[in-house]
Amino acid sequence: MIRVLIADDHVPIRRAFAALIDSDEDLQVVAEASTGREAVERALATLPQVILMDVRMPVMDGIEATRQISDEFALRHTRVLMLTTFDLDEYVYDALRAGASGFLLKDAQPDDLLRAIRIVAAGDALLAPRVTRRLIAQFTANDHYQPTTTGVFDCLTGREREIVCLVARGMSNQDIADQLFISPLTVKTHLSHAATKLGCRDRAQIVTLAFEHRLIRPGS
Repeated sequence: MIRVLIADDHVPIRRAFAALIDSDEDLQVVAEASTGREAVERALATLPQVILMDVRMPVMDGIEATRQISDEFALRHTRVLMLTTFDLDEYVYDALRAGASGFLLKDAQPDDLLRAIRIVAAGDALLAPRVTRRLIAQFTANDHYQPTTTGVFDCLTGREREIVCLVARGMSNQDIADQLFISPLTVKTHLSHAATKLGCRDRAQIVTLAFEHRLIRPGS
């Protein structure tokens, strides 16, 4: 059973999502929140596996709430799926930097919402790897983006670094496996080791880090 918390200040939206999620025998809504602060408090109280987090909420927005949740050791297994109104919401990149595992449009089809929850709960990021590439390229091109060059990736083996680069280019594990002539399981293992060394929670943070530290550049 996947435990879900819904954080959105619009009651009709919360109720609609809750009804849909609870109608699935493998999913359960364990709490709801109308502000970012409530989201953090109720997450700590219920320890959900996935949080559907609206970007814009009163008292504390979804980005700051995500940042605080990501910093909580007790919530290290909790994944945040950001809810956004627009396909390229100006806050999506900031949400990924704060620790979100992906994003979803509020008007997504019911099946897409349920699938997204399962994907994020399983430790994967976003709805498709190529969405990662498009998002990161969009927001690293903005004026506020100031990349740094450090030896943050020196801890990786050559193979791990290679795989991280391919992930940042928007390739799926299967795509990478086909290109490197290894199994998808081997790709997943290398990626897991890289995430541990880099202190990243999941694929989304690995990709964000790769662009921020110029391991790969937008458009490359």
